[in-house]
Amino acid sequence: MTVSRRDFVKSSVLAVGALATSSLPTLVRAGERPKVYFSRELSAESLIRLYGRVNKDIGGKIAVKLHTGEPDGPNILPREWVRAFLAQLPNATVVECNVLYDSPRQTTAGHRRTLEQNGWAAFTTVDIMDEDGDAMLPVPGGKWLKEVAVGKHLLNYDSMVVLTHFKGHVMGGFGGSLKNISIGCASGKVGKRQLHSDGKQLWAGGPLFMERMVEGGKAVTQHFGKRITYINVLRNMSVSCDCEGVNAEPVRVPDLGILASTDILAVDKASVDMVYALPAEVRAPLVERIESRSGLRQLSYMKEMGMGSDDYELITV
Repeated sequence: MTVSRRDFVKSSVLAVGALATSSLPTLVRAGERPKVYFSRELSAESLIRLYGRVNKDIGGKIAVKLHTGEPDGPNILPREWVRAFLAQLPNATVVECNVLYDSPRQTTAGHRRTLEQNGWAAFTTVDIMDEDGDAMLPVPGGKWLKEVAVGKHLLNYDSMVVLTHFKGHVMGGFGGSLKNISIGCASGKVGKRQLHSDGKQLWAGGPLFMERMVEGGKAVTQHFGKRITYINVLRNMSVSCDCEGVNAEPVRVPDLGILASTDILAVDKASVDMVYALPAEVRAPLVERIESRSGLRQLSYMKEMGMGSDDYELITV
């Protein structure tokens, strides 16, 4: 039975297990629902506390994948939060890849200038993973892609923490953990072109783009196995991605908190559910962006690809 978001969340935005974005049968047995940890508190301390709930398999050389933003981007994660967070992770490095669209970040040199301008270079050295080229990762069960090109340096890491600013996205509808590792780890010259092209045109959107993005994410999750974990920060949620920098649309959706899980589908589904739990007039801008781009296909195709469960248990921390 499909349960509407309105019925599901009418008592609280902290309600659990919404079925609003899919009526497909669950892929997990009773007692195996993934846990999604939630805190309303938006701070470095809250971020660190939630990470402590989902870091069991994280170790060795750790890649911290986050979006460091276009020059002077107003909505990227606070640098002081990330600085405090990195201090708690021994042997951790922030990682990025160059971009395909017109930006200073198309080149490694321009990317490094942007990192300095945005304040990251003041406390960390960001590894631009495709600086020395690409590495191909297989896409198990891929319908559109059998392999995807990621930044070569990705292979240097033992585990990954996906630290995501959850927000809207001009092509994806929304950008959560899936977008962060798929588009974000794809190499600028090769991998991003694989994901953004339908074989006939570049920047092809819609459901097929969502599926290709999911397949890119599947390659990264398959590579790290259990050694990957996810944190979504629901703050400054413009309908625009951080890739739009100072041209991003104004923020019109209230801050909600931080979510963390070892299940990528569960954490992105919980983030979407929290947006849909808002009053209709409040959620309208972001919901319109998600639905007009077929963004919910990210969730249903992740489920089809066996990347997690949308039947999660939400735990307030």
